[in-house]
Amino acid sequence: MKTKTILVITLLCLLSLTAVAQDKSLGAIKGKVRVETGTPAGVAVIVKQGDREVVTGVTDKKGEFVVARLAPGRYAVTFKKPGLNIGTIDDVEVKAGKTKSIGDNLMLGIDEGSIAFIRGSVFNQDGRSAPGVRIELARVLEDGTTNKIDGRVSNETGSFAFRLMPEVGKYRVTAKGSSGEAVSRDVEIDGAAVYRVALSLNSPPK
Repeated sequence: MKTKTILVITLLCLLSLTAVAQDKSLGAIKGKVRVETGTPAGVAVIVKQGDREVVTGVTDKKGEFVVARLAPGRYAVTFKKPGLNIGTIDDVEVKAGKTKSIGDNLMLGIDEGSIAFIRGSVFNQDGRSAPGVRIELARVLEDGTTNKIDGRVSNETGSFAFRLMPEVGKYRVTAKGSSGEAVSRDVEIDGAAVYRVALSLNSPPK
C-alpha cells in the first residue's frame, strides 16, 4: 500500500509540474475599458484570431479585465455592450509566460441607434417655455423608492434630454422651480426609442 501511495503522490507531483510548465507556455491580455455613459462593468471582451473566437471575458465594475491561457501569437480584441459602439484593438501580441497590457485608453462611445432618449419641455402656469429649471432623473425601484441618476437645467426654450441604456424600467422626471414648486412624471422605458414628457409648473420660475 505504501508503494502505491508513493506512486500516486509522485504522479500528482509530475502532473502539477506539467501544469506549471504549460502555464508558462501561455500568456494573457489585460486592460481597462472606459465608457461615455453608464457603468464600465459587463462589457464583453472577445479575443479572436482571424475569424475564430478563441476566448471571451467580461469587465468588472471598474472596467478592468484579464483573459488568460492564450497561446503565443497575435490577436484582435473586440469589446461589446448594448447601447455602446463596438470597440476593437487589432494586432495584440501575446508572448509565453507574459501578460500583455493594452492600457486604459479604450473609450466606448454611445451608439445613438440603440439608446433610449427621454426628451421633454417645461412650461410655466401661462403655458410659456420655462428656461433655467432644474430637472432631475431618478430610477423607480421595485419597492417604490427612487435612485437619482442624473440632473440638468432646461435650456433657453425650456427643453431637456436624457440618454439612457435601453434597459426595461421605470424612470421619474422631476422639474423643480425656483419658488420651490415641483412636478414629476413617470416614464416607462422598454427599449431604444425617444420618450417624450411635458412638465407644467404651478408658478413661473423667477
